[in-house]
Amino acid sequence: MTAHPSPTTALPAGGSAARPSVHRLRPRRSCLAVPGSNPRFLEKAQGLPADQVFLDLEDACAPLAKPEARHTIVKFLNEGDWTGKTRVVRVNDWTTEWTYRDVVTVVEGAGPNLDCIMLPKVQNAQQIVALDLLLTQIEKTMGFEVGRIGIEAQIENAQGLNNVNEIAQASPRIETIIFGPADFMASINMKSLVVGEQPPGYPADAYHYILMKILMAARANDLQAIDGPYLQIRNVDGFREVAGRAAALGFDGKWVLHPGQVDAANEVFSPSQEDYDHAELILDAYDYYTSEAGGKKGSAMLGDEMIDEASRKMALVIAGKGRAAGMTRTSTFEIPEA
Repeated sequence: MTAHPSPTTALPAGGSAARPSVHRLRPRRSCLAVPGSNPRFLEKAQGLPADQVFLDLEDACAPLAKPEARHTIVKFLNEGDWTGKTRVVRVNDWTTEWTYRDVVTVVEGAGPNLDCIMLPKVQNAQQIVALDLLLTQIEKTMGFEVGRIGIEAQIENAQGLNNVNEIAQASPRIETIIFGPADFMASINMKSLVVGEQPPGYPADAYHYILMKILMAARANDLQAIDGPYLQIRNVDGFREVAGRAAALGFDGKWVLHPGQVDAANEVFSPSQEDYDHAELILDAYDYYTSEAGGKKGSAMLGDEMIDEASRKMALVIAGKGRAAGMTRTSTFEIPEA
């Protein structure tokens, strides 16, 4: 996987200017949702092998619990051990009365120990710009590094999906586009009560268009695409099946709601050992054959397979995912004898 370019693209009117070079393509095979109002779950989440943990102030928090949950989250971000995890807080959406106080309290209180803010129910680019501006104001006021905190945009209704390309371009802070299936299903009157499963009576994949549109917007802007939750938390086989469809399309990861889903997500969104080894061999072989020593060839044979620049690009994706997952190769490229 290639590194995200330095954010030097033009900003929307009013956007903040200075941006540090931040590694935006963090591993996100498993994105664990944890209620921000539950200290026991917040404690347990630190020891789970999830790539990302997001502490939730939205749907997982009852309205009366939200004010106190903000301070609970600040405490756990500052005092917890989140080593190896991307630390995210999901705030409430801009149509509520809670959003600005969510952002101000959490970022002022724990900004240096926070990687991203997740904004749910994003419907247009202006909502991302508003969050970007608020984050910039807080960072400048508090003396934090401006632009370090990323944004994750969650698409949960038809308007958001229609505007997903503009949303993906709204701020250099954006790191991911996330599909939120439950609210999306309700917003389009989908005939199903099982989040993530196919609606009865439709013979094809009802989510294919949605997932592909999110994926295209993400890839066109060097962002990650994350699939939403599967609510039957004890049905790990069902989770694997749904996650496998998103992984096959090219999604980078999926939400997990239960510790039992974490290992499954990490496995599904990592390449197999065989594919990882093969990708690394392609990269080594292509480097050799295009070099002076290898004859400066534009294409060459790796066993029975012809490889070229297109092969290298495909191999980079698989190798990048394997490296991000901490995989170790079990084979090495051997220079052919003259």
